[in-house]
Amino acid sequence: MNFNEAIFLIKELPVGTLIPKPKSGQAEIARWGIRRRSPALIYQIPNHQIPTNPHKKGVTIEEFRKAFEQLMQSGEFKRSWFDVHLPACSKEGSCNFTTIGGIFSLIGLSEYAGPGRYRALA
Repeated sequence: MNFNEAIFLIKELPVGTLIPKPKSGQAEIARWGIRRRSPALIYQIPNHQIPTNPHKKGVTIEEFRKAFEQLMQSGEFKRSWFDVHLPACSKEGSCNFTTIGGIFSLIGLSEYAGPGRYRALA
């Protein structure tokens, strides 16, 4: 699979799709919008202080591209790589790492391989 095929599949995921998370398990696709001045997948996670107002976070297409390239070239996508190479995405929230990995899992690119690590599927 190349990146254009991957982003097509990501864009095809419907609003409300649950994003697999290794610990919380509670994130869902909200819409496509803008984050960090770029087109981005916006997702929401529960707000435990105000349950009727979930937190909204996002991952840009460019961030997905960089993570995709890392996954395909090295065979894995690690939290340590994410923090260094996608600092703005990391700064917005640590949950963005598991969102990228979870989205890649949904489209058949990766699987969760333990804390801080997703492994590419053949």
